[in-house]
Amino acid sequence: MGRGRGSGMVAIARAPLALVLTLAGAYFGQISAALADNVEQPRPWQMMLQPAASPVREHIDALHNELLVIITLITVFVLGLLLYVIVRFDAKRHPVPSRRTHNTLLEVLWSTVPVFILFIIAVPSFKLMFYMDHAQHADMTLKVTGHQWYWSYEYPDQGNLSFDSNMMPEEQAVKEGKPRLLEVDNPVVLPVGTVVRILVSGTDVLHSWFMPSMGVQEYAVIGRTNESWLEINREGTFYGQCNQICGVNHPFMPIEIKGVSKDDFAKWIVDAKKKFAHDDDAKLRLAASAAH
Repeated sequence: MGRGRGSGMVAIARAPLALVLTLAGAYFGQISAALADNVEQPRPWQMMLQPAASPVREHIDALHNELLVIITLITVFVLGLLLYVIVRFDAKRHPVPSRRTHNTLLEVLWSTVPVFILFIIAVPSFKLMFYMDHAQHADMTLKVTGHQWYWSYEYPDQGNLSFDSNMMPEEQAVKEGKPRLLEVDNPVVLPVGTVVRILVSGTDVLHSWFMPSMGVQEYAVIGRTNESWLEINREGTFYGQCNQICGVNHPFMPIEIKGVSKDDFAKWIVDAKKKFAHDDDAKLRLAASAAH
């Protein structure tokens, strides 16, 4: 009887450890799978953040981890104080409540310690904001324009190559084994290891160009050009979305970026100029016919 009860208690004690190990295995399994197929997108039962694919995201993750430690310490400390008060000042143990109203040392501490903690948080936060602000020495520029409900891209350094990017129809995406609501007909292609200046603007309502893996979120505002930057550190396909409510088709403005080698990027530029030159000619003919 006692042996069975003891084994049951051991099993109960091991349950939390097994849960932690399972969750950790699932988390690192997701990271391994993402890196293996070179595709960054939300995954079922995903925990934590998508793996970083740029120096900006690496800095964001570092600050996130630092703040997680600070928040955990504060939570444990406050929980400890609550438990101490519950036990120490229980009505049975402390039937006569204290009438003390002031404690100079405590009042100084609970005013200065939070300020000190905020200072510790503020310094790396401001450094990160300046680091994210704009590229100091960009190798190329990508102009992004938000419309209802698609994106237009332009490469000013590549003969003003430009094209529109729309969401691939769900039926086609599922048929081709692509992620629904994320795959597009004309993805952005950028070379790995290249500092890219991102210029974002809009033509109608407020949009937001958001790439989680890159750590980039920039608003597309009509009549204004906002600047950001990114540098892809590995080859792969990366997905984002407009995360500013911009109308009835807001959920259908995905972003797709393909990170390729510099040689492959040069080849893509040659092919893209031929492909999208026909689109530009068609647009000009359509505009001319509309004018007449």
